[in-house]
Amino acid sequence: MHHDLGTVIITGGSSGLGAAVAASVAEGGGVPVVLDLHPPDGGWSHQLVDVADSKQAEDAVRLVAEEHGRLDAVVTCAGIDVPGALGDVPTDTWEHIVAVNLLGTAAVVRAALPWLETSHGKVVTIASTLGHRAVGDATAYCASKFGVVGFTRALMEELKGRIGVTLISPGGMSTHFFDDRDEQYKPGPDAKLCDPAQIAAGVLFALSQPEGTEVKELVIAGPTETSWP
Repeated sequence: MHHDLGTVIITGGSSGLGAAVAASVAEGGGVPVVLDLHPPDGGWSHQLVDVADSKQAEDAVRLVAEEHGRLDAVVTCAGIDVPGALGDVPTDTWEHIVAVNLLGTAAVVRAALPWLETSHGKVVTIASTLGHRAVGDATAYCASKFGVVGFTRALMEELKGRIGVTLISPGGMSTHFFDDRDEQYKPGPDAKLCDPAQIAAGVLFALSQPEGTEVKELVIAGPTETSWP
């Protein structure tokens, strides 16, 4: 019953959710290929790349596809945030968040399309509960993740019947995502954060659907997640 996962590109696959997805794909019999600034601990095949640089991201995808002779799926886990009031976050930082989260997602998917078209593959984008509900001191993050939601829904419409498209919106996860933040922006001691392995299981569920069935959208969050609904 298990759909052959094949070759799966995972952006941001060296840490957090991306690393959990890479491990799940390998466990599920697929071949994870990581696109990240750092090499993955899991020893997966990888390309060192900054997805904020669209040309670099697109070249890396093509290189992977040519090396493996095929691409079966792309999962866009690369995401960053630097919280702060709009007036306090430097322009470069603000735009870098959008470049990684939104433009990087689009670049990687765009480059993968010809191969995914051939394999009737799948695209899984990672938005956030903050792609549906906005909060203060997160203008760049919310703008980028609302953008990922709009991008993915439009893509779903565009690729209907050709490539499966899934939008996954995780709530807060216990990863290193929050490490570099000022205390005020870190989750409180009582925050019930999700284990990234659970989100990765949702990604695998979407990737494992047989021909004729698609998971369109999935929100996965802790029971008391404050950002949902």
